[in-house]
Amino acid sequence: MPHAYHDAILLFAARMTRLFAYGALSVVLVLYLAERGLNEALIGGLLTATLLGDAGISLAMTTTADRLGRRRMLLLGAALMAVAGVAFLLTEQPVLLILAAIIGVISPSGNEIGPFLSIEQAALAQLLPNQRRTQVLAWYNLAGSFTTALGALGGGWLAHSLQAGGMPALEAYQIVLTGYAISGGLLAVLFLGLSPQVEAAPSALPATTRRVFGLRHPESKATIASLSALFALDAFAGGFVVQSLLAYWFYLRFGADAGLLGSIFFGANMLAGISALLAARLAARFGLINTMVFTHIPSNLLLCLVPLMPTLPLAISVMLLRFSISQMDVPTRQSYTLAVVAPDERSAASGITTIARSLGAALSPLLSALLLANPLLINAPLVLAGGLKIVYDLLLYRRFRALKPPEERGDQP
Repeated sequence: MPHAYHDAILLFAARMTRLFAYGALSVVLVLYLAERGLNEALIGGLLTATLLGDAGISLAMTTTADRLGRRRMLLLGAALMAVAGVAFLLTEQPVLLILAAIIGVISPSGNEIGPFLSIEQAALAQLLPNQRRTQVLAWYNLAGSFTTALGALGGGWLAHSLQAGGMPALEAYQIVLTGYAISGGLLAVLFLGLSPQVEAAPSALPATTRRVFGLRHPESKATIASLSALFALDAFAGGFVVQSLLAYWFYLRFGADAGLLGSIFFGANMLAGISALLAARLAARFGLINTMVFTHIPSNLLLCLVPLMPTLPLAISVMLLRFSISQMDVPTRQSYTLAVVAPDERSAASGITTIARSLGAALSPLLSALLLANPLLINAPLVLAGGLKIVYDLLLYRRFRALKPPEERGDQP
């Protein structure tokens, strides 16, 4: 496949461009909305609307990408990202902001949002043998984590420096939002360079086969339904501590400014990226499910400990320790989802489970914001997130420990 290497570079470049913008936005988004005059309830509702809108758009785009064209869907996603950034710049009306959040692509967490991840992973997986899938996805996640870290650092310190130079806080945050909108245009340029090899092969999509959201095998439907329910629980827990709200927690609890917050999440995302890379080696030795579960539980115990720390340095230290192992489940989870379905079901499987995560995470930011607004409950979001994630880990292990991916069964690619 002469274009495979070229396509992989473009997909990695798109991932890095997008995650840099997401990281920069996540540090200042809630601060920007607060500066606009929105209270905690409105901010939480807007973040929830963002995640709900993402779920609907992703469902429509990922389940039709193989039929209508992966490149077309990626280009549409890039356009929606740019439109959302512009809309947030131009209005301060809560109703219009919520509408932009529903229709556009805005990431409040610093993590992936929208249809990009599922479609890109499906394209990468079809170019890779089974034995290399987890490793390449680990590098894919590492690239994203590092650029998210750089984005958080750059966005935080840019806003801080502009304010230190005399610029009003609102205008400083608007500069970061402008960069976010421009990033959507850069994504479109990268996606235009992809070759037809990223598209699903026509022979893999027989017209006579009846599919439900892109899945045709009964076993695949049952597996993806169970995975989706569990991933929704994990995402619901994670929604309590999306990066924007976690940054706000550090601000409320310790008075951390935007520059320091950028530095914290720069370090956190760097460590998270390294942990994702190490996951491929652990998975090769211990298996995908074992790696997912037995690295995730200690990570969430550490999350529960963060609010117990009496000083900012101690809280940062525990948080960074948590991030150093927190992302080992990400490439393993993605690889496992792609491995336990047929090759022509991968876009749908990845899209459905990603949408389930978006839906699961939709309500918790609102609940978290309301808890943060009460000084007596300010630490509750972190404890709830860690505890619920441990429940998810135990349920996942119980349900899927016996279902092995092809490389763990010794199957050929």
